[in-house]
Amino acid sequence: MTITDEDCLTETLAFNEEFAAAAANRPARGPAPDAAALALLRRNRLGGGTPPVRLPQGRTRVVDGVPVRVFVPGRVDGVHLHLHGGGWAFGSADGQDERLWRLAEQANLAVVSVDYRLAPEHPYPAGPDDCEAAARWLVTHAEAEFGTRRLMIGGESAGAHLSAVTLLRLRDRHSMTGAFRAAHLLFGPYDLSMTPSQRLFGSRPTLSDTESLRVGYERFTPRMTAEERRSPDVSPLFADLRGMPPARIVVGTEDPLLDDSLFLAQRWQAAGAPVRLGVVAGAMHGFTLFPLTVTHRELRRQQSFLATA
Repeated sequence: MTITDEDCLTETLAFNEEFAAAAANRPARGPAPDAAALALLRRNRLGGGTPPVRLPQGRTRVVDGVPVRVFVPGRVDGVHLHLHGGGWAFGSADGQDERLWRLAEQANLAVVSVDYRLAPEHPYPAGPDDCEAAARWLVTHAEAEFGTRRLMIGGESAGAHLSAVTLLRLRDRHSMTGAFRAAHLLFGPYDLSMTPSQRLFGSRPTLSDTESLRVGYERFTPRMTAEERRSPDVSPLFADLRGMPPARIVVGTEDPLLDDSLFLAQRWQAAGAPVRLGVVAGAMHGFTLFPLTVTHRELRRQQSFLATA
């Protein structure tokens, strides 16, 4: 395992401490937030207390019954299917317009972000079903809509999980192996029965810890046992990963999901696909949400990977 960005460790760890100190002022993500708390969490930026900026360059439409947010730059060399994070319960397709538009312009990619249904109102398999439907639509219509068949997929946290699940569903349900050229997976949970790093992380006031993960899994897969959560459609770490595209898998050393990325990268590569594994020194879960040096570096690396895949 090669750890990157050690020259930024002092800044990254200092931010972690500041974030922990401000924990009392953030809305709680408990197992059953009331309607007002849930609405506030969904309205504001992930990891922050202000609403996201919605850009005029983004266009909201519905494809195969699923709402998506679409960004099309002046030059299109490919299409990136983006699945947002938020523990399958928060976040939205229009929650990071600035970042998606920047990616579209700088990597010459049309970006299609999926507004999949959220738990607890719509638990598993609603969210994965929506992502599968949007991906199938893109495979069929990308050339007519965007002038290219060069497709990538990716997301952060729950979006990384949904990206892996979507690729497996395309292969197993629709014989669509190879439709996507690359996967970009940021700090995802790939074992919802909990890897050792998830179980041992404990209670720390970071963006995610052991208890918040348990709560999120119960919200997304209510009443499932640990064994049931090891189904490959729920936990892609347990899937046969043959036929997956090249991937870039990224996680921070202070993330309870560290093992998930390490284990998935090993199994993904063992199944025959190239993997670039990035392990960021001192970074907590969701670090790319915050204005850090490692965030700017990571976004540039993501752009480079998707532009050249």
